Amino acid sequence: AGYKDRMDKFFSFIPGMSSRVGNHIEFPNYEAEELLSIAKVMCRDLEYEMSKDAEPIFFEYIKKRMTMPYFSNARTVRNAVDRARMR
Repeated sequence: AGYKDRMDKFFSFIPGMSSRVGNHIEFPNYEAEELLSIAKVMCRDLEYEMSKDAEPIFFEYIKKRMTMPYFSNARTVRNAVDRARMR
């Protein structure tokens, strides 16, 4: 989701590669609200609960990360949840 620019660059390195892959599907990036919901589900599945106080902080973190290089939607959320668990 949201990697069209990176995939286009990847395909440009190998002549003819783009035509070898018949279907190119573009997925839009998630919105920050959706990523917060995904984070809460991830926490729940790990038997944690994101506190109400943490929600706006995590939301602002995600909004900032969305503007930075190497943002990767739910993978960025997973990495943030994992780092929080290690604290």
